This record gives sequence, structure tokens and C-alpha cells, in this order.
Amino acid sequence: MSARHPPRPDPRNPVLLVLAGPAGSGKSTLCDRLVEADIGFKRVVTSTTRAPRQGEVNGVHYHFFTPEQFDARIAAGEFLEWAWVHGERRYGTLAASVLGPLRQGQSLAMSVDVQGVESLRRIAAGNPLLARALTTVFIMVDRERLMARMRERGKDDEAEIARRMATAEAELREAPKFDFLIESRTRDDDFAALLDILTRIAGRPAGP
Repeated sequence: MSARHPPRPDPRNPVLLVLAGPAGSGKSTLCDRLVEADIGFKRVVTSTTRAPRQGEVNGVHYHFFTPEQFDARIAAGEFLEWAWVHGERRYGTLAASVLGPLRQGQSLAMSVDVQGVESLRRIAAGNPLLARALTTVFIMVDRERLMARMRERGKDDEAEIARRMATAEAELREAPKFDFLIESRTRDDDFAALLDILTRIAGRPAGP
């Protein structure tokens, strides 16, 4: 599968491209590749209470907060959305990381879990800027391929893989709610499918 690069997003009509899918679906890799393609997107750095993995840099891969720091930001109303994931960790998106750049005409890409996408949809219902910009894409991966990818990453033990697979089963049921669906194959195929989606939405009317 191949795709030509889509036109750069119109600053009058910035895009918030939100990718979701089970752990191991490749959504973070797709976000990184889109930014590296230099076609007008910057990545939203989301926040988490989990500890950094080897090689992860605070402020680059995630904003890493302690539970107490995360709580303080919730209390201050700094999160656009946040949720518990896998029952013990929290992930969230700081409002300043999204709304400010969109107002300036900057298109953004981010990867979140399905709970985060649902929260963004609810907020968009009352926020015209977010409503115009929001485009959701779900990365669909069959169970066998997903489990193989988790093991290949070598980041999680079997107990963590089992926990993530249980979460994945529920996430896969949410796929019909998304604007677009990518049936995951190879990394190149998935990226080509993402570029095709951006080409399809490039002609949307600009907002006021």
C-alpha cells in the first residue's frame, strides 16, 4: 500500500488528529512518524503517573508526574482529559498542550486510550474550536498479532501483557465510534493509510 503526502493543513483549519488503539497497536509510532514527515503536525505530549521506561525522556515521551503532582493539576483544572488506565495508572492531556496551539493554527497529533478519546468528544461538544479540529482514528489489530507485538517489544512481563490484553478486548469494542479505522498490517502500510485519511480530510471547510 502506498500514499502520497497529503497537503499541509490550512492554519485556518488546524487538525487535532487523535490516534487510539490497544497497547502494541503502534499508535505512538505513527504519531512520531507523522511529525518526522514534516507535513505540518506537532506531537501533543501527554501526561502519566507511571514511571519512565528505559530511554524515555520527561517532556519528550510523556510528562511524568507523581500521583501527588497529578492530583494537584487535576485540582487546578489543568487537564483537558484524564483517566485511570489498567486500573493503577493515570494518563491525561494538559489543556495548554492542545487549545493554545490550535488557536494559533498549529495542527497536532496525539495518541491516547479510548477513555481519553471519549472525554475529548464530550469536551468538543461544547468547544467549537475542538469540535472542528478533532479527528479520531482507531488502529485495529487482531488478537494474535497484538500479543505477538507486545512480546516483541520486550517491555512487559507476562502478567502485564495479560492485563493489557484484557484492556485491549474492551478497547476493540469501541472501534465503531471512531471517525476512521486502520486495519493494522505493517508499519509502512499503517502510515500510508494514515496519510490517505489526512488527504480525505484536507478539503474540510475552514472555520470562521
